[in-house]
Amino acid sequence: MVFEREGGRMTLTLDQSLIIVGMVVLGTMITRFLPFILFPPNKPTPQYILYLSTVLPYAVLGLLVVYCLKNVSFVAAPFGLPEGIAIFCTVLIHNWKRNMLLSIGTGTVLYMLLVQSVFQ
Repeated sequence: MVFEREGGRMTLTLDQSLIIVGMVVLGTMITRFLPFILFPPNKPTPQYILYLSTVLPYAVLGLLVVYCLKNVSFVAAPFGLPEGIAIFCTVLIHNWKRNMLLSIGTGTVLYMLLVQSVFQ
């Protein structure tokens, strides 16, 4: 693929742009339709898929916590306080409502408010 430079920016040709859009559409369609092809409604869902559906949400949440805390310094201000408050709030809301989307969303919004307005 050859990219053309125009004013310091790389521009794509029409063919290159259409190929990229086509690949994105194809990838999106595959990820949307493949589960319905692999697991049709007239057949029972395999046990390992049912197992993964119960285990993966907690694994993803654990991965998010580790990823979010990987660059936090607990020895320099603000000592991980916004992260700790947001995690505590997330745990409280999840134990109260048992709704993963609500608890993660609330924790994220709280964290963003803390780092953008309280702990600047």
